[in-house]
Amino acid sequence: MRSAHLALVAIGLLFAGGSTHAQTYDPSYPVCMQIYGPVGYFDCRYTSLEQCRFLATGRSASCAVNPYFAQKKLPRRSKRAD
Repeated sequence: MRSAHLALVAIGLLFAGGSTHAQTYDPSYPVCMQIYGPVGYFDCRYTSLEQCRFLATGRSASCAVNPYFAQKKLPRRSKRAD
């Protein structure tokens, strides 16, 4: 009976731990490389698509624009003529 109880607790912990999500994208860089394989992951440390594609050559990977990139917004200039 005790082993059945321990098994139920272990199964419960597995499902409870699986509900949390880690942040996939690093908002510091505009481009990410998605690496495919047994342990796939996103590597967001590229400043351009060209740079990412160059480094992805020969790998099982693809490059994409980071949807969570935190762009620094520049102040808008007035279009009013003086």
